Amino acid sequence: MTDRTPLLRVSPDEVARLALVVGDPARAERVAARLDDARQVGSFREFVTFTGAHRGTPVTVSSHGVGAAGAALCFEELHQAGVRRMIRAGTCGGLRPEIGDGDLIVATGAVRDDGFTDRLVPPAFPALASVDVVTSLRRTLAEAGHRGHEGVVLTSAVFYSHDVLGSSLEQWARAGAVAVEMECAALFVIGALRDMEVGALLAVDGNPLHRAEGGYDPHRGVVRDAVDVMVGFALDALVA
Repeated sequence: MTDRTPLLRVSPDEVARLALVVGDPARAERVAARLDDARQVGSFREFVTFTGAHRGTPVTVSSHGVGAAGAALCFEELHQAGVRRMIRAGTCGGLRPEIGDGDLIVATGAVRDDGFTDRLVPPAFPALASVDVVTSLRRTLAEAGHRGHEGVVLTSAVFYSHDVLGSSLEQWARAGAVAVEMECAALFVIGALRDMEVGALLAVDGNPLHRAEGGYDPHRGVVRDAVDVMVGFALDALVA
């Protein structure tokens, strides 16, 4: 058997060319339950990986944890194992008042405030989703009659901000960013460097600039339902 990668602990002969990546290991297990003949092919730290089939096409799903630097390990090792198309299915916070809980967003690009990719490429290098993946995601939602949002997301290295420097969310919202999350910029830059097709479909679990009463709670039913819908769309777009 081919040697396993150092951190995902996966072998190239057990990994598909198409991969869905998610932050939460428990979500990876939920995705795997939707695949045909799914089997676990790797597990180490926050990285849990399964391979099965969706609509007759081999698909790998792996969890990448929280934050760009750790997620980049997952993206790099999946590529090393043979992945050539990768879609992130994750959650995000909306940055516009019309974007509500449970909405879906197709990320077309990312602001590189991730604290990691500036160690890979110059600051002026763009973080863009692949055109074919964006088109596939857009078409998948449209064919299902689902109206989602689309645009540039802010990939931030910070989840909890403090009063020392304050938050830049309002600035990026004014510039046109539709949501904030923590991993897309790393995926898009690595996709460019490794010649992978990459993209992201995100479910909104709150809106930090227009927060509802009760504060942030990503565990509500509306979010869980949106994540399930998102995963189905992402899998369909992945194999399209």
